[in-house]
Amino acid sequence: MNDRLLGILALVLAAFITWAGWDLEAPFAYEPVGPRAFPMLIALIIGLCGLRLAIKGGHQVEANPPGANGRIALMVLFAAAYAFLFQWLGFIIATVLMTMAVGRLFGGSWTKMLIGGVVMGLLFFLLFDKALDVVLPTGLLGELI
Repeated sequence: MNDRLLGILALVLAAFITWAGWDLEAPFAYEPVGPRAFPMLIALIIGLCGLRLAIKGGHQVEANPPGANGRIALMVLFAAAYAFLFQWLGFIIATVLMTMAVGRLFGGSWTKMLIGGVVMGLLFFLLFDKALDVVLPTGLLGELI
């Protein structure tokens, strides 16, 4: 696969995201921009990057090093597990587990992964839930938070 093909695939993905997100509307106005803004912004960024690759690309892409494809597949599985467990476990626990799983893929030590996961889970929860007033699921920690 070369850069141009990846750019064209990114443009197709951006078009799909735009198509899928265009009709998103909240039943009531709770934010000034609404739910459509996020997919449109993501589609714009992916589209611009894809356009750059399609126009400027053409370089052959090097093959992944041994074991990289397995780690990529595990990352996809971890992201899917995070999405499914997010509501039940809650943001903090799910984020700690996801951070630790990704850290393990990159060879992190258990101590650093645990500390990093707890700090990231707590800080992002406080930032989004308390400071920015974005409601996040508390899950199993609902009674404590």
